[in-house]
Amino acid sequence: MDAISGTVKVNGANLSYEVAGDGYPLVLVHAGIADRRMWDEQFELFAQHYRVVRYDMRGFGESDLPAGPFAMRDDLYALLRALEIKCAHLLGLSMGGSTVLECALEHPEVASALVLVASGVGGFDRWSDRTKAYWEAEEAAEKRGDFDDVIELNLRFWVDGPDQRPDRVAAALRERVRVMYETSVRRPWADATAKRLDPPAMQRLGEIDVPTLVIAGDLDTPEMMESAGILEANIAGARKVVIPGVAHMVNMERPEAFSRLVVDFLATCPAE
Repeated sequence: MDAISGTVKVNGANLSYEVAGDGYPLVLVHAGIADRRMWDEQFELFAQHYRVVRYDMRGFGESDLPAGPFAMRDDLYALLRALEIKCAHLLGLSMGGSTVLECALEHPEVASALVLVASGVGGFDRWSDRTKAYWEAEEAAEKRGDFDDVIELNLRFWVDGPDQRPDRVAAALRERVRVMYETSVRRPWADATAKRLDPPAMQRLGEIDVPTLVIAGDLDTPEMMESAGILEANIAGARKVVIPGVAHMVNMERPEAFSRLVVDFLATCPAE
């Protein structure tokens, strides 16, 4: 399979992307500790059924990070316009999930189906002491410039799962995430300011009216499990699937089970 790679400038940022396959568009949006390479196990498989787009969000992978205000949802919308995609199935994991959700809320005409995996939800604020302690440790490591510690903290929390052993997942998987995250973590994020959706997604879930699949791993944080429940309860017709024995990076830990879930779900969704 031949993939087409390119770069497009949207909202002041140069975004790097790949497109493969024919048919109805399917867009993959990566997590905040990864880049588009996290979809390696899915990209060619999905391209057998769809015109698949994966890209590096600004500040990640091969995309740059200009200073100033930005919104990932706006970048996604602009990328779709640049690629002449009027409507697509949108799939995102973690920060990628919140990005496709917010894009669908701001521009409902572009989404024909949503797959929200270990997804954040803007406006969620019920954080546990365990998660707050992780954030404090991460902030302290950033302040002292110890990016290796920042990376390891994120691997422990998101890849291994809270309070799980580092050898729970394959060493090669941990290394793949480490390499992807190292690219973004050392960039000048202090010079870029994220614009929050107002009102936040948490207050607007009832506006989503396209088929929605919510996927979570049962070893993820309690907040991610609660968010999955909130998405299922507040998006009309949403279906939730919990995959046992996995943490946050669901598609990388269980690529076959994940891919099968997505392909089967999207086969039931209208493509228009």
